[in-house]
Amino acid sequence: MSINVQTVQDIRGGSRFLQSVFSNDLSGGAVLSQETGGLPFHHPHRRLPIYLLSSLPHLFPLAVLGGVESRGVLRKISDMLEVILKRMDTLSKLDNSSSTDARRLDELSSAINRFQPAGLVEKIQAIAQNVSNMAIRVEQILQSSMMQGRAVRDGTTSQCEVPRDSRFPECPGKVDWMRARWTSDPCYAFYGVDGSDCSFLVYLSEVEWFCPPLAWRNQTSPPTQHTQQAKSPKRQAAFRTDLSVLLEQVGSGKESLSFMKRRIRRLAQQWATAANRLDVKLGQRWRDQKKILVHVGFLTEESGDVFSPKVLKGGPLGEMVQWADILTALHVLGHNLKISMSVKDLQGFLGVPPGRGSCPLTGPLPFDLIYTDYHGLQQMKQHMGLSLKKHKCHIRVIDTFGTEPAYNHEEYATLHGYRTNWGYWNLNPRQYMTMFPHTPDNSFMGFVSEELNETEKRSIQQNKVNNMAVVYGKEASMWKQGKDSFLEILHRYMEVHGTVYYETQRPPEVPPFVKNHGLLPQHELQQLLRKAKLFIGFGFPYEGPAPLEAIANGCIFLQPKFQPPHSSLNHEFFRGKPTSREVFSQHPYAEQYIGRPHVMTVDYNNSLEFDSAIKEIMKTKVEPFLPYEYTCEGMLERVHAYVQNQDFCVPEPPFVPTNFSRQGSAAAVRPNGPLFVPIPNSTALGWTSNVTAPTAWPPLSSLRLLVSQEGQSCVDACHSAGFICEPAHFRFINNKESLRGLEVQCEVVDSEINHILPAFSVLRRECGLQREPLLFSCAGHSPKYRRVCPCRDYRRGQVALCRDCL
Repeated sequence: MSINVQTVQDIRGGSRFLQSVFSNDLSGGAVLSQETGGLPFHHPHRRLPIYLLSSLPHLFPLAVLGGVESRGVLRKISDMLEVILKRMDTLSKLDNSSSTDARRLDELSSAINRFQPAGLVEKIQAIAQNVSNMAIRVEQILQSSMMQGRAVRDGTTSQCEVPRDSRFPECPGKVDWMRARWTSDPCYAFYGVDGSDCSFLVYLSEVEWFCPPLAWRNQTSPPTQHTQQAKSPKRQAAFRTDLSVLLEQVGSGKESLSFMKRRIRRLAQQWATAANRLDVKLGQRWRDQKKILVHVGFLTEESGDVFSPKVLKGGPLGEMVQWADILTALHVLGHNLKISMSVKDLQGFLGVPPGRGSCPLTGPLPFDLIYTDYHGLQQMKQHMGLSLKKHKCHIRVIDTFGTEPAYNHEEYATLHGYRTNWGYWNLNPRQYMTMFPHTPDNSFMGFVSEELNETEKRSIQQNKVNNMAVVYGKEASMWKQGKDSFLEILHRYMEVHGTVYYETQRPPEVPPFVKNHGLLPQHELQQLLRKAKLFIGFGFPYEGPAPLEAIANGCIFLQPKFQPPHSSLNHEFFRGKPTSREVFSQHPYAEQYIGRPHVMTVDYNNSLEFDSAIKEIMKTKVEPFLPYEYTCEGMLERVHAYVQNQDFCVPEPPFVPTNFSRQGSAAAVRPNGPLFVPIPNSTALGWTSNVTAPTAWPPLSSLRLLVSQEGQSCVDACHSAGFICEPAHFRFINNKESLRGLEVQCEVVDSEINHILPAFSVLRRECGLQREPLLFSCAGHSPKYRRVCPCRDYRRGQVALCRDCL
């Protein structure tokens, strides 16, 4: 069926009329409303559909325009109308068209009849309002008509009928969506979509997976979603001590990058020494070299990058410290590293097709692992489209404060009030990696502090100034509100020093008795800490690296106790973060894992307690101390173990106790005796030696099974017993065997979706097992239930790893 020539002529005529009107106005002629108002409603020159004009760009505001401004706008409109006329000429020359095309053009024609006169400003507003659809509509009609004509000539029309296949129920709906929206993202054209049903079906069967393969197509190439990474030969990773390549990869142009590079250079010798030690410890063991992408999302311009401008103004540096150390650790371990600091780099490294992220990647993921942050994760979602779900098992999210399972599970978080601006990504919770080991549901990544040799330690102890204190607070705002009372007490006993940033004048918030050095470079801050006896915190920032650096330089760290503890329920800083964790002090790690005499936690509101603490500090002698897990060797050891052993892309089958037998018996035979047996000198149970343990990491030799008190989380229950909660072990204890071993009395055993399970109620004698593995949670607790907890042992000074984890 031919396109209605009269319709196209009507459209062309209306376009020429508007063009002439605008041209008249450009030369000082009558106003548009006057020109159109004098014409009868059925005049052919008025038959122009409003949405036909929407090819004009949104280049002008919708405010009232006047004088030169309005003439400039109208000139642009006139130019664009000329483009419309050329497109109409193309349409009118088409010889073949579907009935759908004719119907669409008739709709354009009928829309002309609804065209109402209006004033100049209103007309421009109407044009601008409809501007985004015109070009799309004309091109769709043009290309669809051409493709339909080609299909008729080539005899492929019948081959491109939309299939009705029960195996692909979404196919018809997806084709309809493509018909309406295929021009919404250039990536569809990149894959060959041209507006024809044939191209839709090819795309939906070969790039996406919603339609069945077309019989007439070459089927040698599988759909994109089934394309597997070609297994290249494994390469062995070798330790590196030369950091020059890494420094070049980090780049330049921002203060944040300069800060990171200075840190990498300063610690280079310590990384080299640590690499040699770990190499000896591992005994020439084979280590797979991984292809790793590191995308630092929070430093990209697209995320706003509020950090870089504050590097030299007292802004937070903790994230940059950690990222610098992650990059160095991965490089020193010998992996093939790519570093992205922009969305453009991210797209290039991933092979993202051009467009807005609606289409899958063009091929297999070119990386074994991707380290990023929440900002980077959002950028990956925007640009990877459907591919993110397929490849998200490769992602590791650097997450300072942690993400608990209840917040991570999107549907559960939405239904039960755990939905926040972060979280809800449905990752394995161990894919989130924290700065401190405060959330065992996540993996502890950490960072490093400078390690002193014995000569430096002796020098520090000899040169300590017993009455010198340094305040932890680089920004003047940290000195506001309620600090005067305890600072006055401190001033009675000690000389107080500050490192508060200022440009020209001393910050008025800093008391006059404080000797303020201004913001110091790292090496000068180190010298100050090596002289000081006390490093005192104000309660903020939470969990930064500075207290560990101070303790490593021989300071005692004094911090406030929080009563009640700070959390998302009562403190603005934690509100919206994907965790319910309660923080009882400014630096919980320092309090729990280091403690006295290096760390003292007191109530600053109790002047007697504070006064007594200062006196005790002045009497106490301490040596510089740094936990092993925050040395270069400790971090290398931990990152090595994660890279080589954590694999979230291999599905974990449900653990069925009856499938595991006694040693030497058939696998299908139920073992005699319990799977979990008492451990000598402990209240916990362990895996029995009579049954071969399934392969797992951490290995089941580390498992310590116990129960919590009512209202107690597994984090606290394990910690109080001297263990760490291990979420990887939940699947092995989420069964009746563990309940039987713990002698739990159950009248009812249900399987439910709840982040406190597995657990039981003593009062009601009800037991619950977990049905959703993503909700296995060390952090969950309830006043009505006692948790069944999978604890594990850990290496001295390395809580992230069990004794057998290396």
